[in-house]
Amino acid sequence: MKKIELHVHLDGSVRPKTVSELLNYDIKDVKNKMMVTSDTKDLTEYLTKFDLPIKAMQTKDNLKRIARELALDLKDDDVIYAEVRFAPILHTKEGLSLDEVVSSVLEGIKSVNEIKINLILCMMRGFSYEDNLKTIMVTKKFLNKGVVGLDLAGDEKKYQTINYKDLFMIAKDNNIPFTIHAGEADTSKSVLDAINFGAKRIGHGIAIVNDDKVLNKVKEKNISLEVCPTSNVDTKAVLSYEKHPIKDLFLKGVKVTVNTDDRTVSNITLSKEYEKLKEYFNFSDEEFLQMNLNAISSSFMNEDEKTRYTKMIMKEKKLN
Repeated sequence: MKKIELHVHLDGSVRPKTVSELLNYDIKDVKNKMMVTSDTKDLTEYLTKFDLPIKAMQTKDNLKRIARELALDLKDDDVIYAEVRFAPILHTKEGLSLDEVVSSVLEGIKSVNEIKINLILCMMRGFSYEDNLKTIMVTKKFLNKGVVGLDLAGDEKKYQTINYKDLFMIAKDNNIPFTIHAGEADTSKSVLDAINFGAKRIGHGIAIVNDDKVLNKVKEKNISLEVCPTSNVDTKAVLSYEKHPIKDLFLKGVKVTVNTDDRTVSNITLSKEYEKLKEYFNFSDEEFLQMNLNAISSSFMNEDEKTRYTKMIMKEKKLN
């Protein structure tokens, strides 16, 4: 099945073999440090799994290689369009400029012709106002040149969404589309704050399931949720896969999309995610089709591209 992915992190989806080669580390040690285990406690611990790949992502060549490899992995997963996100500021530790970081990643993803990928650049919770402002400015510089939007990622519980209002007002004033990680490790109030900032999409957002007021606002404003079921289990945002609210949200009329979040950290592909959703919640092919159409309509592509990808998805349905 051809698929759309809106929420996948570059640094959470690096091949362990690549990190092993680039850092000259033992592959078993790399896997232990990059992939979650059943005793991973929460999002804060989950985020430590990014440390090693980020260490490897500090040169132009390494960034190009890692971006290209993710593009190939997405293509092999029958993803035809993806919005890949990462925080450029994390890759400037050895002297690269933000422009060089973004240009290198763009060069890597564009070297794979069979899939269309755009970038979303992440501000980081807990980082300084000045650093996050730099991310907004580099997003503006590359907007519609391979970059299509802005995000806020990181430890949501520790650094609450409301604290970033001023930065999102700047993004809004500069006509930069944005999505915000919210309602993953924090309550539905985090989602409400993101909506009030003007977010058109919410990363995760599952905390709204028991808050009818916020859930209805999400529906009223036609906001989509970038739901990442396996990741939510890994970060303990939900207790188990069986208890994930994705089906409940879908049946309540929320604009749900399905995503992997971090393909390596959570050891997941979008195809495997679909299989699990079918097994645990009996999602049908028609419902998967609807979630892919949701993803296209809420993507940051232009309208002509949305029409083209809608036709591609519908053509496959007719052939099957």
